[in-house]
Amino acid sequence: MAGFRINRVSEDIKREIIALIRELKDPRVMGKMLTVVRVEVSSDASYAKVYVSDLKGIESAKEAVKGLTAATGFVRREVGSRLHLRKTPELKFVADDSIEQGFNMFKKLEGKGESDEN
Repeated sequence: MAGFRINRVSEDIKREIIALIRELKDPRVMGKMLTVVRVEVSSDASYAKVYVSDLKGIESAKEAVKGLTAATGFVRREVGSRLHLRKTPELKFVADDSIEQGFNMFKKLEGKGESDEN
């Protein structure tokens, strides 16, 4: 039962952070193609790792993580008030390049399919 609750809370936090990213006015975050890949909440819900990826690459994601880290207090307060959590987890933002890797893999597969047809 506890695992189900943690999974639900992590999905709720992910959804709210995605909405908050659009509202942030930090130039390191604005105008980027950011995606929250996943949120890992600890078993006691006191910590949460938020994996952020950018379509432009890992360097852009690292820059966005700096902006998100600067806004951690605001994001945590908003997540707690929107989800009505008794204990809002401390957020740690981590740059992730899984979107870029997936896009590169797709391009390779697409290129391989074209060469097979010729």
